[in-house]
Amino acid sequence: MKKRILIFAFMLILPIMSYASILKITVKAPIHPITSEYIRDTIDRAEKENASLLIIALNTPGGLDTSMREIIERILSSKTPVLVYVSPSGARAASAGFFIGIACDIFVMAPGTNTGAAHPVGVSITGQSMDKTMEEKVTHDAASYIKTLAEKRGRNTKLAEDAVRKSLSYTEKEAFEGKLIDLIAASEREIIEHFDGKHIKRFSGEEYLLELKGEEIIDIPMSARQKFLITISNPNLAYLLLMLGLLGLYFEFSNPGAILPGVLGGIFLLLAIFSFQILPINYVGLILILLAIGLFILEIKVQSYGILSIGGIIAMIIGSIMLIPAPIPELRPSLKFIIPVVLGLSSIFIFLIVIAVRAHMGKVHTGKEGMVGEIGVVQSLSLIHI
Repeated sequence: MKKRILIFAFMLILPIMSYASILKITVKAPIHPITSEYIRDTIDRAEKENASLLIIALNTPGGLDTSMREIIERILSSKTPVLVYVSPSGARAASAGFFIGIACDIFVMAPGTNTGAAHPVGVSITGQSMDKTMEEKVTHDAASYIKTLAEKRGRNTKLAEDAVRKSLSYTEKEAFEGKLIDLIAASEREIIEHFDGKHIKRFSGEEYLLELKGEEIIDIPMSARQKFLITISNPNLAYLLLMLGLLGLYFEFSNPGAILPGVLGGIFLLLAIFSFQILPINYVGLILILLAIGLFILEIKVQSYGILSIGGIIAMIIGSIMLIPAPIPELRPSLKFIIPVVLGLSSIFIFLIVIAVRAHMGKVHTGKEGMVGEIGVVQSLSLIHI
C-alpha cells in the first residue's frame, strides 16, 4: 500500500519536476516599452521555473534608450543566464540591439546577420535636435556604457566602442573574429550542443555550469495584451488612429446628434493617446495638427476663399512629420503613409466645409424667414396682415 502511495505521489510531483530548462522568446520589433516588458517578464518566469537558459531570438533595428537600459538592467541581475541569438539569417541587432547583445551572458549570431551601428541619434524625446555639446555628452555616455558592459563580459571593448562612436556595423564573421560574440550558429540546437557542459562567467563574476543536453526549448509567446499593445504602437497605425479620432469629433461637432462619429472618434482618439505613451511624442507637432483642424473649422465661419483650408493642409503635413521624432525610422510614421492620409482627410474636411457653407448660404425654408418672396393666395375678404 505504501509503495502505491509513493508511486502516486511521485506521479503528482513529476509535472512540477519537469519544468523546461530552456525558455525562448522571439523579439522582431523595435526596442520600446512593450518589448522591454516582454523580455523582463520572461526573465522573471525563467527565474521562477529555475530554467538553466533563456534564449532571446533578436531581430531589431534599435529603439529607445530608456527601454534598452531597462532590459539590460534586468539581464544583468538575472539569476538565469541570458543568451541573445541574432536570427534568422538576414536579421540584425543594431543600435539598442547591439547594447543588449553585448550585455548578455552569451552573444550568438546566425550566418548572414549583422550587428553594431550604435551611435546615438541626436534627437530628444520632445523632437528638438540636440546641440553639438549635448550630442557629444550623449555619445560619451553611450560609449562609456558599452565599454563597461563589454569589459565585464570579456568582449572587445575597442570594437564595441567604435560601434558607438563611429557607428560601425559588423558581420557575424567580423564580430566573432573580433571577439564581440561567442559563436556563429545556424540553429538553436547547434548552440545547445556547443555550450552544453561548459562553464560561463556571470556578470557578478561567479562561474555557472550550463547543463543543456536533452532539454526541450519552450517558446514563450507574448500575452494577448502585449500583442494588442505592440499592434497599436505601430507608428503608422497610431497616427491613423489620431487622425480618424479628430475626424470623428469634427464631424460630431459640426453635425450635433449624429452620435456614432463622436463615439468612434473618441475611441480612436483614446487608443492614439495610449499609443503615444509608448512612442516618443513631439507636442509641437500635435499642436500643429490641432491648429489644422481649427483652420478647417474657421473656413466655415470666415470667407477666406480657401486660404484657411490651404493653411490647414500645410499645418497638418508639417505637424504629422514632426509628431513622432523617434531615433529610428521604424518608430516614425512613414512619409509615404502620411501624405495620402493627410490628403484624404483634408478632402473629407473640405467636402464637409463646402456642405456647411452651402447650408448657411442657401435659402431658408422654415419659419417666418422662409416665407419671404413667396406668393400668397387670399381665400376670404377680410383684413390681411403681412
